[in-house]
Amino acid sequence: MSPLVATTLLAAIPSPDRGVWMLGPIPIRAYALCIIAGIVVAVMWGERRFVARGGAPGTVTDVAVFAVPFGLVGGRLYHVATDWRTYFGPGGNPIEALYIWQGGLGIWGAVALGAVGAWIGCRRRGVPLPFFADAVAPGIVVAQAIGRLGNWFNQELYGAPTTLPWGLEIYERVDPATGAPDPLNGVAVDLTPIGTYHPTFLYELLWNLGVAALVVWADRRFRLGHGRAFALYVAGYTAGRFWIELMRTDPATTVFGDVRINVVVSVVVFAGAVAYIALAPRGREEPPPSDAAAADPEADGPADPSAADPSSADPSSTDPDAAAPDGDTCGDGPELTKAPVGKSRRSRGEPGEP
Repeated sequence: MSPLVATTLLAAIPSPDRGVWMLGPIPIRAYALCIIAGIVVAVMWGERRFVARGGAPGTVTDVAVFAVPFGLVGGRLYHVATDWRTYFGPGGNPIEALYIWQGGLGIWGAVALGAVGAWIGCRRRGVPLPFFADAVAPGIVVAQAIGRLGNWFNQELYGAPTTLPWGLEIYERVDPATGAPDPLNGVAVDLTPIGTYHPTFLYELLWNLGVAALVVWADRRFRLGHGRAFALYVAGYTAGRFWIELMRTDPATTVFGDVRINVVVSVVVFAGAVAYIALAPRGREEPPPSDAAAADPEADGPADPSAADPSSADPSSTDPDAAAPDGDTCGDGPELTKAPVGKSRRSRGEPGEP
C-alpha cells in the first residue's frame, strides 16, 4: 500500500452505513436514541447539581415531566416554522411536519417552550425558575452534544467539501429491496463516498462540551446564581452556533438577502444573554425550602405559642424574683439542677421532637 493510499484511507471520518435498525416491524432509530440519551443525562446531572445547591431531591425529575414534552414540541415547531417550504411548499407533504423521528428540532424553540414547561413544573414545586435553570444548564448543553450524534447517523448537518483529515465521508443510501435512493431509512451498500465534507455537527458537539465545562468552572469560581449560569450557557452556545452555522451548506431559510436565519437568531440571543449576565444580581440565592420543611411546622420554629409570645409564658419563667418551691428564694439547693418552671425545651425556643 502506497503512502498516498494509506493517507487517503485514514484522512476521513466514515459515516454509519445506516441510521435505522428494524426490530421486527418496529424501526429503532439512532436519532431518537441519541435524543433520549441526552435527556437522561441532562436530568440525572441536573438532579445532582440541584441537590448540591440545596434543592430537594426529585425536583428536577418532576419538572422534566413538563419541560421535556414542551421542549420537544417547541423544537419541532421552530424547525417547521423556519423550514416551512419543505412541508408546505411545492412538492412538500404537510403530514411530514409531524415526523419528528426524521430529524429537525430547532434548539431555540426547544429552549423557549421547554422553559414554559419548566416554569409550570417549578411553580408546582415552589422552586424559582432561575435557581432551577442554573442547576440544569450544563446538562442541557451536554444533551445537545449527544443529540448531534443523531445527525451523524442521519448523514445531515454537514458543511462544504473539504480535504482536511477530519472530513466526513457521505455515502449513498438505498432501499435494499428496491435499490431506490433512501437517504434516511436506507442502507449504504457501497461504502465508496460520494464526497467528503466538513463535519459541522461534530464541531458543534465539541463546542457544546466546551461550553458545559465553562459553565461548571464559572459556577464554581464565581458562585453564579439568579439565572446567570444558564445565561452563560446560552451566550456560549450561541457564540459557537454563529460561526458553525456560517459553515453549513444545507438548505435553510434566509433573511436580509442571503443570511441564514439561525445566524441572525444567534446574534440576537447572544446579546440578550450577555445583557442578562451583566444586569442580574451577583452571588447565589438561597435554596428554596424543601417539601419536608414546608410540611413540618416545627422546622422553622417552636410550636409552643409561649415561645413566640413571652407574655403568655409562666410568670415564674421570666420573673427572677418569683418564689421558688418550698419558699426557697435563694435557689442554692438541688432545685438548680432542674429546669425552671416553664423552661421546657420548647419554651426556650429549642425544637422538640417532630
